[in-house]
Amino acid sequence: MRSAVIALMLSLVGFDFAVSLGGQDQRPRPPITGIAHVRLWSADPSAAVDFYSKILGFTSRDAGCVGMMRPCYILSEHQQIALAKGASGSHANLLAEVAFVTSDAMGMHGYLQAHNIRVNPVTRDFNGAVHFSFQDPAGLPITFVQPSALRQHATSASQISTRLIHAGFVVLDRAAEDKFYKDTLGFHVYWHGGMKDDETNWVDMQVPDGTDWLEYMLNVPADADKHTLGVMNHIALGVPDIHAAERQLRTNGWNGTEQPKIGRDGKWQLNLYDPDGSRVELMEFTPVQKPCCSDYAGSHPRP
Repeated sequence: MRSAVIALMLSLVGFDFAVSLGGQDQRPRPPITGIAHVRLWSADPSAAVDFYSKILGFTSRDAGCVGMMRPCYILSEHQQIALAKGASGSHANLLAEVAFVTSDAMGMHGYLQAHNIRVNPVTRDFNGAVHFSFQDPAGLPITFVQPSALRQHATSASQISTRLIHAGFVVLDRAAEDKFYKDTLGFHVYWHGGMKDDETNWVDMQVPDGTDWLEYMLNVPADADKHTLGVMNHIALGVPDIHAAERQLRTNGWNGTEQPKIGRDGKWQLNLYDPDGSRVELMEFTPVQKPCCSDYAGSHPRP
């Protein structure tokens, strides 16, 4: 009788332990509402000051650079761009880091650990922002940021955009990225398309609780040169009127030869390149014609 009671007790302990583990695996994912910042590799960040501060009109400052090298370029109280110094040609992926906003950094940290994802410790900035970093399956550094509510920023008339709406990077293994972004984090396809209607060269993966997105750049040759990698690994700034944005760029001193065009996604866009060859895409928030290849499956961003 005693042995039967002990066996029953052990089985109940085992059951509770299994339920505990199962509950841990099933913990809810905290919200992911958008992109907080993007960091780009640069051979000489000081040489890029004119481009980001003068041509794009962004304010460079130390305050508000959440978890990043300082100074950073401020788009708004919610978003920043930063440059990380790296030897020319040493980084095939010019995208050094993408950070996403969450309302619960500690909860997200535990959620990722419960899904067997190795994450660095959670840290807190002097301004109260909480964040931690790790790498996605492709090795891209990712950060989650719980911002402080105290940041403020006033824009200038020369500033081209106040919204970073997406970041694109070369993806060699879509299945591995989908398993992480789609299955674990809840991202979903916003739009996909290619240079031909029956091709998929770009897949826009939208955050689950907002309108910003990551863009998979597919079918890129393994031996792609630096220029091609600079085109593929890029950031996109949202603008309400591409032609007004171009006029402001010219006023700010930009003398590029590219002209605005309607992309395959049906949106007006204009491409610029920083001194390191990283593409900065200006894009209107909403399409003006039907896109190729697929319909949109998510809400469009707003100014």
